[in-house]
Amino acid sequence: MPTSEPTTVKLSQWDALILESLKSQGWPAEELLHRVQTGKLPVDDSKFQFDYARLTELSASDPVLFEQAVRHGYQIKYNTLRGIASWILLALGQETELHLEQGKESVIANLNAEEYNRLTAVLSYGWVVRGEPAASPEARSTYVIGTLYSELQNNRD
Repeated sequence: MPTSEPTTVKLSQWDALILESLKSQGWPAEELLHRVQTGKLPVDDSKFQFDYARLTELSASDPVLFEQAVRHGYQIKYNTLRGIASWILLALGQETELHLEQGKESVIANLNAEEYNRLTAVLSYGWVVRGEPAASPEARSTYVIGTLYSELQNNRD
């Protein structure tokens, strides 16, 4: 019987941020899953002050979904500008620049090819990433992340 590709799991932005924060502990997927399931989780003393017990609740309510998110990735259901900046910081370890001018809201990030691919895989619908890839996969390039709506409005002007 052929195996099918796993369906993309959708997580809330908050759950994705908590998961990425916990992933930064560097544990292999198996250990992370075990710690979440047993509730043996650290206290988050970062500026975010995440309550990792939320992941234990998520895992208990839908263990297959949670395991798939940990092992194969996920897409965020709905992103916000500041949420994208936080995700880039937590998941990719990169500081970003926020532009909050009305109608031109965006996040500016310097990413390599792998980081760009990770980001574009998790963004919810309605977001666009503009920028030219760097000459090599390891090199960084500047990308502008904004809403599709802002992109359409700016193209009209």
